Amino acid sequence: MAKNTSLIPCIGSVLWDFVGRHPHPMRLGDDRPGTITRQTGGVAMNVAATLVRFGARPTVLTCIGTDRNGEELMQACREKGVDTSMVLRRADLPTDRYMAVEGANGLIAAIADAHSLEMAGGEILAPFRDGRLASSEAPYRGVMVLDGNLPEAVLAEIAEDPVFADADLRIVPASPGKAQRLRPFLTAPKATLYINREEAGLLYDTEFRSSAEAAAALVANGSARVLVTDGARPATDASPDEVLTAHPPIVEQRCVTGAGDTFMASHIAAEAAGHKRAFALEAALQAAATFVSGQDIA
Repeated sequence: MAKNTSLIPCIGSVLWDFVGRHPHPMRLGDDRPGTITRQTGGVAMNVAATLVRFGARPTVLTCIGTDRNGEELMQACREKGVDTSMVLRRADLPTDRYMAVEGANGLIAAIADAHSLEMAGGEILAPFRDGRLASSEAPYRGVMVLDGNLPEAVLAEIAEDPVFADADLRIVPASPGKAQRLRPFLTAPKATLYINREEAGLLYDTEFRSSAEAAAALVANGSARVLVTDGARPATDASPDEVLTAHPPIVEQRCVTGAGDTFMASHIAAEAAGHKRAFALEAALQAAATFVSGQDIA
C-alpha cells in the first residue's frame, strides 16, 4: 500500500472567496447595501475544511501562488486544520479568487478566477507519482475528492491512469457550467457523483423533474453511484442495487456558497465512520441545511 492512506486527498480549487450578501431578494442589476466577506473557498478547500470538522484528515492538492494572498491562504488553511504539505506553489501564477453576490433568494451571480489551477494542470498530481500518496507500483486505494474546477485534461488523466483505478472517487462538478467535465467518470466503476438536478440535466441535455428521475437516468446509463440534490426538494442516493430518497430540513436560507460542498463532505465523513447509506444521506442533508441557515455545523 502507498503511504498516507489515512489522508483524504481533496484535489481541485483552493482560493479566496469574496462574497457579498444582501438580506433581501435581489435581481440582476440591483445595487443594495450589505456585507462583503473574504473567506477560504474553492470546492476542494470547502470539502476539506468540513471533513476536518467531522474528524477526518484531508490534504489539499492544488496550486497556490507565492504572492501575499497565497501566503495568507496557506496560513488560513492550516488554521482550519487542513494539511497543505502537498500543495503546488508557483511564483509565476497568482492565487486564485472567486467572487459571488447573494440575496435572500439565493446566488445572483458569481465569477471564478481559477486560471492558476488551470495553468498548473497535472503538476498538482505529483504526490500520486512520487510515493507520497501513491506511485505506479503502489496505486492509490483510498477515498479521494475530485473537484470539477480541475482542467478537463487533468480529469481525463485521472480517469485513465491505472494509479487511480482502485480509488474510491468522490466527484463534484463545482458548478452547472462545469458539469460536462465529469463525462469521463459517468461509467467509472468506483466513482460516486455528487450533482444537483440541473447539472444532471446538462449531462444528458434534458430537464429532469426530480432528483429521483435524474438519478435513475444516470444509473440506467452506467453510473455506479450518484447523489442528486434539488435544493429544498428531496435528494436521492442511487446505485444499481439501491435507491434512497430523503427530504432536506426546512430552514431559512442565509448562506448559499459552499452548501453543496458541506453536503458532500458530511456524507463522505458519515460513510467513513461506518454509517449506513440512509443515515449518511440524512446526515448530509442536515449538515447542508444547518450551513444554509447560517448556523455552525460543529
